[in-house]
Amino acid sequence: MEDHLTPIEPDTPFRFACSPEVACFNECCRDLNQFLYPYDILRLKKRLGLSSGKFLERYTIQHIGPESGLPVVALKAADAERLTCPFVTPGGCRVYPDRPASCRTYPLARAVSRNRETGKVTEHFMLLKEPHCLGFNAPKSQTARQWIDDQQIRIYNHFNDQLLDIIRRKNQLRPGPLDIKSRYQFYVALYDLDCFRTQLFKNKLSDQMDVNPQKLAAARTDDIKLLEVGIAWVKQSLFET
Repeated sequence: MEDHLTPIEPDTPFRFACSPEVACFNECCRDLNQFLYPYDILRLKKRLGLSSGKFLERYTIQHIGPESGLPVVALKAADAERLTCPFVTPGGCRVYPDRPASCRTYPLARAVSRNRETGKVTEHFMLLKEPHCLGFNAPKSQTARQWIDDQQIRIYNHFNDQLLDIIRRKNQLRPGPLDIKSRYQFYVALYDLDCFRTQLFKNKLSDQMDVNPQKLAAARTDDIKLLEVGIAWVKQSLFET
């Protein structure tokens, strides 16, 4: 049986639950090809007590997206054969409170579309049924909207949608691969936040920015504000309209 994606409306209920009592527990944590968004890395590196640079070196691999020409960061598997998540244990996920957006969203898949005239963003959901997953036999029922709230995904989607907007902007203004310097700047500003903070304040990169002074000051200690500044910097410096 193949994986099956079924479109689902935000308020249509579906049955699903996962726990150690489900026979397939942890099966979805192998055979992974898992991309990480900047906010995923922000949460994970803080959970593990690592700098962004150490986290990226230890747990990720990087390649250039063939369509976007931008750096793509993916989770490095714990073993080459089973492609197991490095954070899974027999008892479950050891970073569960700060697990990536894709883990939180499962078994849903989410896509967004943007109205070109109004700029309004619309969410679209699909239900992913994998042959190994027994979670769909659970009696618990919820809607896609309830699942998003229950799994605390909205803040992830907020930042992930901004990255998608950057990609859209880049493809319009600078189609094709970026030069090495621009790729490095993009990667540091969005993924290697601790390095970006050093460049921002010690190397006076902030002098080149048009950003709210209060947000900039908060970015000295607040990683979320720092990511917001990084997003603004990428838009202004690399893909300014």
